[in-house]
Amino acid sequence: MAEKPAASRPFGSLAVRALTGALIGVAFLVAIFFGKRLGLAAVISVVAVLAAAEFYAMSRRERRLPNELFGLAATGAMPFAAALWGPWGLTSVVSALVIASLAWHITFRQIRAADTAVTVFGSVYVGFTLSHFVLIRGLDAGTELALATIVSVWANDVFAYLIGSAVGRHKMAPRISPNKSWEGFAAGTAFTIAVWVAVYYVASTGLSLTSLVLVGVAASVAAVVGDLAESRLKREIGLKDSGDTLPGHGGFLDRFDSLILVSIVTYYMLLQAGATPSVLS
Repeated sequence: MAEKPAASRPFGSLAVRALTGALIGVAFLVAIFFGKRLGLAAVISVVAVLAAAEFYAMSRRERRLPNELFGLAATGAMPFAAALWGPWGLTSVVSALVIASLAWHITFRQIRAADTAVTVFGSVYVGFTLSHFVLIRGLDAGTELALATIVSVWANDVFAYLIGSAVGRHKMAPRISPNKSWEGFAAGTAFTIAVWVAVYYVASTGLSLTSLVLVGVAASVAAVVGDLAESRLKREIGLKDSGDTLPGHGGFLDRFDSLILVSIVTYYMLLQAGATPSVLS
C-alpha cells in the first residue's frame, strides 16, 4: 500500500485511518471465517467494483472512453464465478469480457483501440486478480491460508511504513513513491515471511516450511509491485489518491493496491507448494 503521511489525506488523522482499517479488517475476517466462498466473493466483488470504478474514472481523465458497463459487470461477476466454478469460471468471465469489448469496438467507429484495451485491462487488473483471493479460500485449509494472505498484507503495510518512516534512508523508487525505502521493504518482507512461518506451526496445511517462506517472499515482492504500479498510474495523471471514499486511506484502489497482486501471486505459489482445491464451499 502507498506509504503516505496520514496528515496529507482528507480526514487523515491516525485515529480515523485506524478506524477505517479496522472496519475493513472486520469485514474481511467475518467473510473469511463465516461467509465461506460465496460470502467472501460478495465482499471481494464490492471492493473490486469500487476499485475498478476508480480506475475507469482515472482513465477518463486521460481522455479514454472505457465501456464501464462491461468492465464493472465483469469485475463484479468474477469473484462469484471463482467461488462457484473455480479458475475455469473466472476465465470464462474474462473471455466473455474480451468478446463483448471487441464487439463494442467493431460496432462504434468512435471507439479507439486504447478505449477497448482500458476496458479489458481495468477489469482484469482489479477483478481477475482479486478473485484469486476467493480461490485461496477454496483451497484445503483455505480459511487459514486466506487469513494468512490478508494478515501478511497488513503486516507488510504496517511495518514497511513504521520502519521506513523511522530509519528509511535509501529510497526505492523516489520518482514514483518518494516515501518508500529499501529499509521499509526489508522490514515488510521480514514480517510477511514471519506470518507465513507462523502458518507452518499453527495450521495443518500440509505445506513445507520452505514453501511457506517462499510464499512470504513472493507475497512481499507482489505487495510492493502492486503499490508502485498504482502509484505510477496516479502520477501519470497527476492524482494524489484514486478516490476519497475511505477516510484516512483515499480510495479503494489506494487501500487494496497491494492485495491486488498478492492475491494472484500467493494463489499460484500455494498451488506450486502443493495446496489443492477443497470440496467444501
